[in-house]
Amino acid sequence: MDLSQNLEIATCTDPGMVRSHNEDSIAADGEMGLAVLADGMGGYNAGEVASGIAVAMIPAEIRKALAACPPGDLNGARMERLISEQAARANSTIYEAAQKEARYRGMGTTLVVALWHDNHVTVGHIGDSRLYRLRDDKLEQVTRDHSLLQEQIDSGMITREAAKLSNNKNLVTRALGIDAEVDTEVHVYETKPGDTYLLCSDGLSAMVRDEEIARVLEATGAAPREAGEALIAAANAAGGEDNVTVVLFELLSEALPEPESTEVLDATSQAEPDDVTVEDVRMHGAGKGSRWPALLLLLVILAVAAFVLWWSLVR
Repeated sequence: MDLSQNLEIATCTDPGMVRSHNEDSIAADGEMGLAVLADGMGGYNAGEVASGIAVAMIPAEIRKALAACPPGDLNGARMERLISEQAARANSTIYEAAQKEARYRGMGTTLVVALWHDNHVTVGHIGDSRLYRLRDDKLEQVTRDHSLLQEQIDSGMITREAAKLSNNKNLVTRALGIDAEVDTEVHVYETKPGDTYLLCSDGLSAMVRDEEIARVLEATGAAPREAGEALIAAANAAGGEDNVTVVLFELLSEALPEPESTEVLDATSQAEPDDVTVEDVRMHGAGKGSRWPALLLLLVILAVAAFVLWWSLVR
């Protein structure tokens, strides 16, 4: 299936105002309807290696799996398993690399994956990178952070307002590559035309409040490219203490798989005659057999011309 006509996509990333290099990694594929964002962690650029492995492996393996999967099996349950399996494989690769190379010891990465299919989106995440959804002018955080701060909020130890001022914003309780196994949280959500989805690293969410993110999306009309650039600018204006990365997907229409074959236009069930254009005829013509009426007419015309010529000569 090719969803590139159903989704408008933009990706933006920036090292921020403090850090000299960028450990975030992103991939977006409109044809597959896939977005992957990873925020690496670890010294000596190891975080960049971890996030890079995740973003290189997961889209490639998902593409292979989708190509081998019968169209009828592309449902939410299958997509959930697919994301979980590929996150687990990336986790093993990162973990094993960290065990073999001392310079990579302790490296890991957050992860958020979104895969659109059949008017749904399957979302998998690990850590505190997020996915937001803007629907009917309302911004909602879809993912729940795997972080110490989120656990404190859930237990009632701290309020959401107090959490905004906490110094523990970057302490995650789950990450890709830190342990030999990882639990990826995966859910399936229905989509609607007009939805805008925002994937982001905590370089955005820790610097820009949700209310401000919503205002930026409103001011830019949620146009992916303009909104992405404005969100990066807002994070940097707030201090830019971390790398900041965003991926925006706007759902332009129902994201249905393309049909497996092209049907011949049926005049009894399709458009009225006034709606049929030359392009319709070219696309839905009857094939080689449709040339015979024209050839027969040409032969008749030639025969009549020959008869007229013969008659004039014999007279």
